[in-house]
Amino acid sequence: MKKTLGPVSLTSLGIGAVIGSGIFTVIGTAISGEKFDTSSILNTPLLDYLVHHTALVGRPGAGPALALSLVLVAIVCAFTGFCYAELASMIPIAGSAYTYTYATLGELIAWIIGWDLILEYAVSNMAVSVGFAEHAVGFLDWFGIHPSLRWISPAYLPSGLQDLQGHDLYASGWHFGFNIPAFLIVMLLTMVLVRGIRESAETNNIMVLLKIAAILAFVGVGAHFVHPSNWKPFYPSGWSGVLTGGSIIFFTYIGFDSVSTAAEECKNPQRDVPIGIIATLVICTILYIGVAVVLTGLIKWDSLVDDAAPVVNTLKKVYLAHPSATLNWTRLAILIGAMMGMISSILVFQIGQARVWFAMSRDRLLPSIFSKVHPRFRTPAVSTWVAGFVVGIPAGLLDIGTFSDLSNIGTLFAFVLVSAGVLILRYKEPHRHRSFRCPGGPVLPVLSIIFCVLLMAGLPIMTWLRFFVWLAIGLVIYFFYSRKRSEFASN
Repeated sequence: MKKTLGPVSLTSLGIGAVIGSGIFTVIGTAISGEKFDTSSILNTPLLDYLVHHTALVGRPGAGPALALSLVLVAIVCAFTGFCYAELASMIPIAGSAYTYTYATLGELIAWIIGWDLILEYAVSNMAVSVGFAEHAVGFLDWFGIHPSLRWISPAYLPSGLQDLQGHDLYASGWHFGFNIPAFLIVMLLTMVLVRGIRESAETNNIMVLLKIAAILAFVGVGAHFVHPSNWKPFYPSGWSGVLTGGSIIFFTYIGFDSVSTAAEECKNPQRDVPIGIIATLVICTILYIGVAVVLTGLIKWDSLVDDAAPVVNTLKKVYLAHPSATLNWTRLAILIGAMMGMISSILVFQIGQARVWFAMSRDRLLPSIFSKVHPRFRTPAVSTWVAGFVVGIPAGLLDIGTFSDLSNIGTLFAFVLVSAGVLILRYKEPHRHRSFRCPGGPVLPVLSIIFCVLLMAGLPIMTWLRFFVWLAIGLVIYFFYSRKRSEFASN
């Protein structure tokens, strides 16, 4: 590859990848936490004790201390980013964790990561789609249009649904409904991807600027309406809240590894990659902390449970209490900026998901139909359509918290494997060329593993169970289908 990237280019690339929809969607849950109802089957003495002493019935929010959660997550991402950069620098091709693992650690581990990435890309896009739908509803509300709740809310609401005044609209659990805006945006963009789309650096930069402008607008305008009393208590749930808040807000950092995968295109990777990673994380963390500080200063920290559009909904609450043209127009600007950013995020995740399916099919780990290319558009049409329906239908049925948690545990698990891969290859192939070496010897990869597992521990038990079921299904498919017809088996 042509070595053209320097630290500024890497930082720009990283900021574009990291600042997505998460800061506009999951930050409310990270601040307020979640509450889940349990079914009657759990009302036995032993199970009742276990359930009420775990994250199954809920988890505390970080409250105003989310700023500390953001710093914790940034440190974890820095450790993992260095590990990712070393692994990427050992392989002379561009690609994802699946590509690098396949070439270095073998087919089984590559299958696990590939299967994990399918989950990560899918549920990440489901979460973004639900967030987009909430902002689209807010956009219509700005013009006085109010669609029926039945067609703009998911069928499953673990904490129920409340209006801006806190009145219950739906009880917790399942109800008759379907989030049509979330489904439609996925299917419309899937049609675009099937016909073919080229990522444009200029377009991406515009989207990034819109998202940054939306963040700065919220911080700048919202700061004038902050009530410092809302920041007390600063640690409403103690350090457990800081940890679980970090486990949730981790969703906002997904994408930072794009800096690491560009190691082979750097003029001086040993110098430029660490600068790019650190600069990306520092800039994004400062912006995120600004949003967290202003948001918790505008409203009580415990009033954002399961709000998929906490930033714009908080502005509306403040506007209703203090009518102001500035607040009203700022809300519209943030809605537009957030929605445009989410569209770009959905496109990127759908492209990534279809490409992982395509790559695994090409390696004969999945049926060959997923690697078929459209004769006219020259795109992986089957993979793209399947990915669209796999994302679109659940996005219409489930809530954003379920999706972001699954995305987080999938991403953190992939990071654990990548960090472990660095340690294994340091031992197995110590003399192999690395254009970038993770600083600190084995210490940093070990810390990366420990902190990733720590963040995973802050996720609900139901998320762990769903994740294990997903991995179990993947291993069954691998041992009974993929292994028998893979490239390794053929050779």
